[in-house]
Amino acid sequence: MPPAQGSSAKRQVVDHGDLDMRIARDGTWFYRGSPIPRPSLVKLFASVLRREDDGSYWLVTPVERGRVEVEDAPFLAVEVTSDGEGPQRRLSFRTNLDQIVAAGPQHKLRVETAANGEPAPYLLVRPGLEARLNRPVFYELVELADAERGDAGGPFGLWSDGVFFDLGDPEES
Repeated sequence: MPPAQGSSAKRQVVDHGDLDMRIARDGTWFYRGSPIPRPSLVKLFASVLRREDDGSYWLVTPVERGRVEVEDAPFLAVEVTSDGEGPQRRLSFRTNLDQIVAAGPQHKLRVETAANGEPAPYLLVRPGLEARLNRPVFYELVELADAERGDAGGPFGLWSDGVFFDLGDPEES
């Protein structure tokens, strides 16, 4: 018997497994080895991108899902604007897909050290999904932090939306 109209019968989600889709380190999306040329299509895919607890990435809709390979982070932070100073500062980042994200309590900024010793900075865009800061954006943050710290010493980092984000050792940047 079919479910009654308006019932909340749950549909089974079709799992397509590996979609042969990849997000390169430079933010380019590929399908079957070819770049996806339409920004609107990439933005659509990005809107349904999720990260599982095991670290895998999936495109998920209410009726289907498929795994996507991500080389580093699914997004890039390509621009930063800074408003204010000290604890009142707000750092807003624009991603390669034109999302604007302000670093703060819900959008943490973190810096790891890559295997080659270089800083690897990331911003949480939404749960489980980060943007890697491109080099010019990170250098801009380093300059802001250096100017704010001045000769006073102390931790090297920046405030945004009331949260202090440590940028690591400036001698290593």
